[in-house]
Amino acid sequence: MTYVSNPNHIGCHTLGTSESAFKGTQEIERDVLDMVACDVFHATPDSYDGYVAGGGTEANIQALWMFRNVFRDTYRARPEQIAIFASEDTHYSIAKGADLLTTQLIKVPVDFETRAIRRDALRARLIEALASGVRYAIVVANMGTTMFGSVDDPMVYTSLLWEYGIPFFLHVDAAYGGFIYPFLDRHNQLDFRNPDVSSVAVDAHKMLQAPYGTGIFLCRKGYIEHVLTKEADYVEGMDLTLSGSRSGANVVAVWMILKAYGYADWFEKVQVLQLRTAWLCSQLDALGVAYFREPNLNIVAIRASFIDDPVAERYNLVPEHHTGPNDWYKVVIMQHVDLEILGRLVTDIMQRVGLEMEIPLQ
Repeated sequence: MTYVSNPNHIGCHTLGTSESAFKGTQEIERDVLDMVACDVFHATPDSYDGYVAGGGTEANIQALWMFRNVFRDTYRARPEQIAIFASEDTHYSIAKGADLLTTQLIKVPVDFETRAIRRDALRARLIEALASGVRYAIVVANMGTTMFGSVDDPMVYTSLLWEYGIPFFLHVDAAYGGFIYPFLDRHNQLDFRNPDVSSVAVDAHKMLQAPYGTGIFLCRKGYIEHVLTKEADYVEGMDLTLSGSRSGANVVAVWMILKAYGYADWFEKVQVLQLRTAWLCSQLDALGVAYFREPNLNIVAIRASFIDDPVAERYNLVPEHHTGPNDWYKVVIMQHVDLEILGRLVTDIMQRVGLEMEIPLQ
């Protein structure tokens, strides 16, 4: 019924007024944002702004746009004085946003095996940036990179930025990990309990499996006003979003999913995925297969040398690179990926490495 009614959620419903014709589904959106901001990312009530976006890409670009404008408006920063810092494993939406904003993107190398940000490389990039005239930083920390599921330690960034006296904003890209990692690492540094975290992007169409085109953007109060489009004067309230007009039906879908599961049932689902992921890793360990896995996520990236083309095609494994040399294939353990499927994958990998052994499904 909501898709047929097609409510327009233009504007930001956590701040000021909004189009009164759609106040019912706007209230549902505020409820969704409160559940995600407060229950998952530990914001205090009424301390945040945000909206249900068109996906994680939009939510990430919203953050870059917003913080670029804060530096411009508050610090009188010139465009060439602002740089975006992100690991080389960061989602391509950050490169897309940097291009749109004509803002320098500085990619920080990671360790090949651990996928951790290399502190020495970050320090070198910071020194180079300072020498070139960069004075302000927008930092993107990952809560589950797309290919590896790796999670960044924000302190690697913030400790060096404090050391060099560089004003910064820290944005968390939790597009993939936002609906699983916080349930498994409850004391992580990538939510609003960390005073350095200024914004979060999370996808509802990944782990939550809402309809595609559903992301969530959250930020601390006092920032989103910097992207006000004054020309949208015919809109009731303030248009503070990148998308402008957006679907209220997607909001209802997210609300229904969250309410249907509840915290306890969602935690149980996440634990089942963890057990399956751990089982796969135990089998790979027994075979001597090299892989990377963040302990609190359900992605396993396997070294490409252990996967031949027929196996990759049979299981629709995602390569790190579709063109050029490829070092990794990833396996994402979702609800439909049970032990029977994983057992067949392990058997095929076993044939690749030339071993024969019994696979215990437990």
